[in-house]
Amino acid sequence: MTNKLVDPVLEATRNVFVTMARLEPRVGTAEIKTDVRARGDVTGLIGIEGIGIKGSMAITFPEAVILDLTQRMLQMEVDTIDDMVRDLAGELSNMVLGGAKCLLETQGYDLGLTLPKVLYGKDHTVDHLLHSPTLLLPLTTPSGTFYIEICFSEFHDA
Repeated sequence: MTNKLVDPVLEATRNVFVTMARLEPRVGTAEIKTDVRARGDVTGLIGIEGIGIKGSMAITFPEAVILDLTQRMLQMEVDTIDDMVRDLAGELSNMVLGGAKCLLETQGYDLGLTLPKVLYGKDHTVDHLLHSPTLLLPLTTPSGTFYIEICFSEFHDA
């Protein structure tokens, strides 16, 4: 997976979190994910497809991180992952990938996105649209680390 696909996701993530939650996550070392187990308790998963590209992206949040983000963004106390918190996880995924889509379109991609699918529960799984290598990017905030999973494939029509 090339930086021209990953960098817009990271830039959009930074933009969303700085603007909406007033914090800038610190990007850790990327690795290839070798299983389908989510690294968090609630995940927003979105598919992306266009001419020459197909895949999906997920943002998975441990409980402490998504509760902190909910409090920061909605300015209200929350202590459990409820429907509102799950909706926020889906919306954060939508905002990040929507921002990345705009940045990728400046590189010539014509992309469509699916609606976010929210997965949750201890040890839930994340099944990406493709059975390709999935890049796992840790991002650290004051309340803990959340993860972005990117599973895109570029192809050329024959």
